[in-house]
Amino acid sequence: MLIKKESQVFNRNATKYDQWYDKYHWVYQSELFAIERLLPRRANAVEIGVGTGRFAEPFSIQTGVDPSENMLKLAESRNINVVQGVAEELPFYNESFNLVLMVSTICFLKDIVRSFKEIYRVLRYRGEFVIGFIDKLSQLGRQYEREKETSMFLKDANFYTPEELTELLISTSFNDLLFVQTLFRPLDEITKMEPVKNGYGKGSFVVVRSVKF
Repeated sequence: MLIKKESQVFNRNATKYDQWYDKYHWVYQSELFAIERLLPRRANAVEIGVGTGRFAEPFSIQTGVDPSENMLKLAESRNINVVQGVAEELPFYNESFNLVLMVSTICFLKDIVRSFKEIYRVLRYRGEFVIGFIDKLSQLGRQYEREKETSMFLKDANFYTPEELTELLISTSFNDLLFVQTLFRPLDEITKMEPVKNGYGKGSFVVVRSVKF
């Protein structure tokens, strides 16, 4: 199993990572609201890069995969069935799931094409792949790019634009893409629920749903 050395940063700082969602409560709630807009309520769902379970739990996704053992312990405490693994080499049979969720994870993938091919493999026909990510060219994306040299979590992150992600999804045979966006202000200024708008280009947090045909 290809457990990346970068996951050790998350392993050592799992609690600190989890506390971010409490510090930025309305940012987190706004992200959940945006994901919910495109997330179907389907059985046999899995979150890849489940982390501490902050997204799998509210959406009742029962299975989560992550390379970090300590992150998985927190996810398990949220009643998620956890599996240690990486997106590039998923420990599941072909066509195991109807839905795959991936939130704030694509920026940490070492091989995004291989990961998307693996997700395509484990999805059933007409299964849906929902991704939440920070737009590289957004206000927050540019801030995170500047902070990469000083942030323990962002040091090895590789952010993407919606256009780049569209090309990657289509190249790995995903279709029927639909986008929504949220987080239109700096994080420290978000003190209530942010709106969710169609498309992308203005909000820092973007959600895209694609389908396997």
